Amino acid sequence: MSRSIDPVADADASATSGRPPIARGAGFSTTATCSARRTILQFFRTPQVLVMGTVQGAMFLVMFRYVFGGAIRTGGELSYVNFLVPGFLTTIVLWTGMSAASGVAEDAATGVHDRLRSLPIPRVAVVVGRALADTGLTTWGLFVTGILSFLIGFRPAGSVVHVAAGFVLIIVAGFAFSWVFILIGLVGGNAQAAQGLSMLVIPFSFISSANVPVQSMPGWLQPFAANQPVSVVINAVRSLMQGGPARVGIGHTTAYWVAAALIWCAVLVVVFAPLCARRFARTH
Repeated sequence: MSRSIDPVADADASATSGRPPIARGAGFSTTATCSARRTILQFFRTPQVLVMGTVQGAMFLVMFRYVFGGAIRTGGELSYVNFLVPGFLTTIVLWTGMSAASGVAEDAATGVHDRLRSLPIPRVAVVVGRALADTGLTTWGLFVTGILSFLIGFRPAGSVVHVAAGFVLIIVAGFAFSWVFILIGLVGGNAQAAQGLSMLVIPFSFISSANVPVQSMPGWLQPFAANQPVSVVINAVRSLMQGGPARVGIGHTTAYWVAAALIWCAVLVVVFAPLCARRFARTH
């Protein structure tokens, strides 16, 4: 007879049969996989999360492309649509992350986290699973919006390998930023508060090189806009997808921007993952 590897199912079975809970616990990978699977099933059982994330991305992309595109000059060789899309695809990780914050807060408020903390499982693996599931949701939004981007005229100048590398880098950034939103959800108290707190991260998508060249901003704002993590990832993705930094009007090399983006992603994970694990482990 096969033995259950789902710690939640084991606890339920013990409670139903009247036997004391089994002391054995699942390992890190099993716990993370079960946590990710549960969250993904939540997405499918709440289709509004999938639909709204997709519709929201499509709506903003079309708006920027056709409403603002005629008034914005990139200052380089690129048309606005080719300038916009790499940056817009990168900022999807922020817009999608808002739903992660409210989802985590809802789990905390409804007692799901208390139940998981009572099990003999690695607590950090629970939040790792959540981060993986949220990265999957980001990947879905990226896939749909990427298809729409080609339909509205986006034409990358980089090779297929470089364009694919750009998409992979966005997914890596999505995983890194998911930890920020998970922490917001853990400290938010409830879904509404977490949704409001997550709005504090959204300005990073606008004060960046996503929608307009940094050089068009006031001088006092340019240092922040040019060096904050979202802009660094955007510069790397744009350089990969559009054939190099000279073509997109930025300095340094593509390798420099990719390395800087990966360093920023590593910093976000190193800083926020332990904070999430510590906050999740708290019982009050």
